[in-house]
Amino acid sequence: MKRSSRARIGATVAVSALSLALITGCGGESDSSTDSKGTESSSSPAQAAKALSAAELEKLLLAQGEVKGYKVDSGDDTLPKSKSEVKTDKAECDPLAWATAGLAPGDTEANASNNVAEDKASTATAQPEDVADAFNVNMTFVGLSSYEGDGAEKAMKAVSDGVSACSGGYGLTAGGENSKVTKVATVKGSGLGDESVAFAEDVDMDGEGTATFHTEVVRKGNTIATFYTVNFAALGTGEAAEIPAAVVEAQVAKLK
Repeated sequence: MKRSSRARIGATVAVSALSLALITGCGGESDSSTDSKGTESSSSPAQAAKALSAAELEKLLLAQGEVKGYKVDSGDDTLPKSKSEVKTDKAECDPLAWATAGLAPGDTEANASNNVAEDKASTATAQPEDVADAFNVNMTFVGLSSYEGDGAEKAMKAVSDGVSACSGGYGLTAGGENSKVTKVATVKGSGLGDESVAFAEDVDMDGEGTATFHTEVVRKGNTIATFYTVNFAALGTGEAAEIPAAVVEAQVAKLK
């Protein structure tokens, strides 16, 4: 995809679906392990769980001032509004694409999202030298979703199963742009919450090489948080932006 398209999708989909289409992230270095807590459900009374509303989830999202060195934005102009805007050519891969786009990876209408970006101005001693330098900022797309009963556990299983089923890649359409994810692999995650799944996706940059994007999905009770980080200045360089541990820790700590 062309440079201008990459930038727009990245923001929209979060790209990469990665790459928009894949914009996802994951804390930690890439390896062949599953998340530190695996994908087994914890022994909680899931059948009694009640989903939070979208309004309640909005209040649980990180707010400005809660993570030092980062600024928080509503993300209204950069994230898809519904799952209908993010489509794949393999149903098993839908949860991966949705998680990357800040949408609920499972079956629920209760969803809220925003984005958290490095605030270089708060610590910088000089202004960015050029436009490229100004874009050299890690932006993390955060999504929260809540589920009835054991819906959250099922959503986590769908993500975990999707990583395996989609290891050979899949086609993605987001924001009207088409992308090709060529590879999906498990990576080391934060290990926070009751369970977590982290994965990396390689995306074909329209003949200009491959970009790698990381995503992490964390469950705490019947609420799921998704994280996807992108650095637009690094697209095409072969370097994958890591999800800031401080952002993941702060967000998971706010979940009930």
